[in-house]
Amino acid sequence: MTNTRSLVPETAPTKTARPKSERLTSLDQFRGYTVVGMMLVNYFGGCRACPQVLRHTHDYCSYADTIMPHFLFAVGFALRLTFGRRMQTDGSAAAYGRMIRRLLGLVLVALVVYNVGPRAESWEALVQMGPWEAIREPLKRSWFQTLMHIAVTSLWILPVVCGSRRLRIGWMLGSAFAHVGLSYWFNFQWVNTGANGIDGGPLGFLTWTIPAIIGTLACDVFTRPRGELGFGSPALTRVAVASVLIMTVGYLISCGTRLYDVPPDRVESLKAVKLADDPVWPSGQRVADKVALAKTEGLGSWFAEPPFVKPPEKEERKWNYWMMSQRGGTLAYLVFSAGFSLLVYLLFFIACDLGGYQFAFFRTFGTNALVAYVLHSMVSSAVQPFFPKDSPAWYAYAGLALFFWITWLFVRHLEKQGAYLRA
Repeated sequence: MTNTRSLVPETAPTKTARPKSERLTSLDQFRGYTVVGMMLVNYFGGCRACPQVLRHTHDYCSYADTIMPHFLFAVGFALRLTFGRRMQTDGSAAAYGRMIRRLLGLVLVALVVYNVGPRAESWEALVQMGPWEAIREPLKRSWFQTLMHIAVTSLWILPVVCGSRRLRIGWMLGSAFAHVGLSYWFNFQWVNTGANGIDGGPLGFLTWTIPAIIGTLACDVFTRPRGELGFGSPALTRVAVASVLIMTVGYLISCGTRLYDVPPDRVESLKAVKLADDPVWPSGQRVADKVALAKTEGLGSWFAEPPFVKPPEKEERKWNYWMMSQRGGTLAYLVFSAGFSLLVYLLFFIACDLGGYQFAFFRTFGTNALVAYVLHSMVSSAVQPFFPKDSPAWYAYAGLALFFWITWLFVRHLEKQGAYLRA
């Protein structure tokens, strides 16, 4: 039994009866795990005591980089589930109108949460700056963070979210190819220069579509009658196989990054260069250099490091579109992460909806994810000034615990009051 009056986080797993409603316990638990992971990497990532795997490094997929794709996966799953039901009860026009208003409201929330500093010191300076220069940096960086990407990606997939599986997959593939083309034209270099973009910048929604659409496909499977989804059922086996295949495809795409290995005799001369001058479509000379290098290094030189393993520094491999990069919103990163999200959700489904287990800690954050997201940055701003980034490990971890505890207190109080804020 859990004590709902307790003021400490309930972290022990509790076995519960299978709910009679159609609500999937695993979806709330998965979402709660994602919120907790986001809080962990956002607060702790800048601390010296933080392990490397919990940091965003922009040139490979760390644990920190798996968190945001989980959000988009859950968004796609829930959008397919709830929007489909609303279409049946309210009709198409009312359902689309309500959903568009909600998503535009989330855009407004994002603009408020991700506020920017003064764009000019005076009216005269603002007029001289002009409209584009005034919004260029916020558009590229400040505004396009998690909430904005969720809103824009949801709006982008809304026309097909209730469509057939073939239509959704086609939309996903078309979005992916469009992102590659726009990255070749200008976007990859633009996002990675000057004031660097965040999460792919304004065009990131094209590849964030991948985990979102995979989430809609997962919804089709996991909302089947429970009799079809028992332990070892063919449906769950296919999901497990599909998740591994998607991750494998993402990894194989990332092997294109090996074309950008720098020959040993050119490392020193190119030391100051970070981005390749042909980051999306490798030049013929680059391919020839790689073929020559592979003759001495062997077949293994064509394979990239596996996810979660840090690659060589920019001196030995120039940054390019084919690496797994959350900053660039690259294809390899989002394909691999979509498969990883599917696998993680499968584990939650088995544990929660089949096994009957859940973590109260995840439930609290998962059922009020938007509130937790907004609150965690405010709590972090209140706690971090007392815990310098170079603090010793014991003190840094104490700050992390305090941050989690205070945030949990707020969200848990709202949960007990039955107060929820839905995006």
